[in-house]
Amino acid sequence: MEFRPILNALMRNKTGLLLIALQVAITLAIVCNSVFIILQRIEKVNRPSGMDESALFTITSLGFAQDFDLRGSIREDLETLRSIPGVVDATTINSVPLSNGGWSEGITTQPESVPEEQRKNVPTALYLVDEHGVNTLGVKLVAGRNFTVGDVSYRSKDDKGTPHTLIITQALADQLYPEGNAVGKVIYSGIGGRNGPITIVGIIERLQAPWVGWDKVEHAMLVPQYQDGEFDSSSARYLIRTEPGRRDEVMKEAERKLGEINTGRIVRGLRSVEEVRGESYRQDRAMTVVLGTVIFSLLAVTGLGIVGMVSFWVTRRVKQIGTRRALGARRFDIRRYFMIENVIVVGVGIALGLLLTYGFNIWLMKHYELPRLSWYYAPLGALTVLLLGQLAVFGPATRASRVSPAVATRTV
Repeated sequence: MEFRPILNALMRNKTGLLLIALQVAITLAIVCNSVFIILQRIEKVNRPSGMDESALFTITSLGFAQDFDLRGSIREDLETLRSIPGVVDATTINSVPLSNGGWSEGITTQPESVPEEQRKNVPTALYLVDEHGVNTLGVKLVAGRNFTVGDVSYRSKDDKGTPHTLIITQALADQLYPEGNAVGKVIYSGIGGRNGPITIVGIIERLQAPWVGWDKVEHAMLVPQYQDGEFDSSSARYLIRTEPGRRDEVMKEAERKLGEINTGRIVRGLRSVEEVRGESYRQDRAMTVVLGTVIFSLLAVTGLGIVGMVSFWVTRRVKQIGTRRALGARRFDIRRYFMIENVIVVGVGIALGLLLTYGFNIWLMKHYELPRLSWYYAPLGALTVLLLGQLAVFGPATRASRVSPAVATRTV
């Protein structure tokens, strides 16, 4: 088929050509970047935390009685919680992973004798647990050992304690000691009001920080300490791990038993870790829904726009179609004519859309710190839009191919 007649026909409909091409370009740019963002959000929401999330829940004790003994209450509460049928283990903890609220600390492998400007501080999340912390979280110890009873100290407002051991994540160990073998080595930190050294006794495979949007989300360390009134002399938070399928049952029993054994406090904050994760990632999930709706709407509007424009062109060209049919053009030839014409129109839009796609991505990188768009998104997006255009034009092109030469000649 000659392209010149098609191009001549398009030049007589420049406004329609430009509108469809511009619509295709905008759709391609938004769809490519939106799909990229959606897949990033899905990957973020589904990344493993390292914990046995489905079996974990947290509960808080807040004493109000004048003679409330926090240390004694913690010991009694932990004994009670660990004795409940269905409980695997329990520990105290200062903050809940994935909760978007917690503690952080800057640590380094260099002592205070090294000038501050030469010390490289690595940020990390900080979890205060006892010797049951690793088992309660359900994290995997890949090197070294767990805490012992002798490792655990108390951290209060007046005496922040002096921890001598730490357990850190593999990601943090790789950052601190890239050559490996971090177990047995030391870090220097302000934990406990001093600057180390503190010995790394174990490495866990993975544990996320509380802040799900943090770029160092897998930088976390376990510190063997009980929180004894550093900020609130009467508050303690517990993390409990249950046997599979028994979490909800144990949650009710834990709340009931803690309320019974000590009437001088309030038991509150009963939440599963799955609920905590859901709340923390709520915005990411909402964004995927919104962007998914935008993508569907744009593709639908673009497809309908092509259908409407081609239908209009078919109506205006009935005489031309009839003449071609009278000269021997087959139905296949008429359909192919409009399909090729649409490829040209959509192709112009795709060429412009590719420029808009990368331009939009550069703008997002600059203003929202998004990563660079992977190279394959643009060609896949272009192929999708091209197929959409062909699908949209098929109906009007088929109707055009059914124009009878006799009906066309009566319009002369």
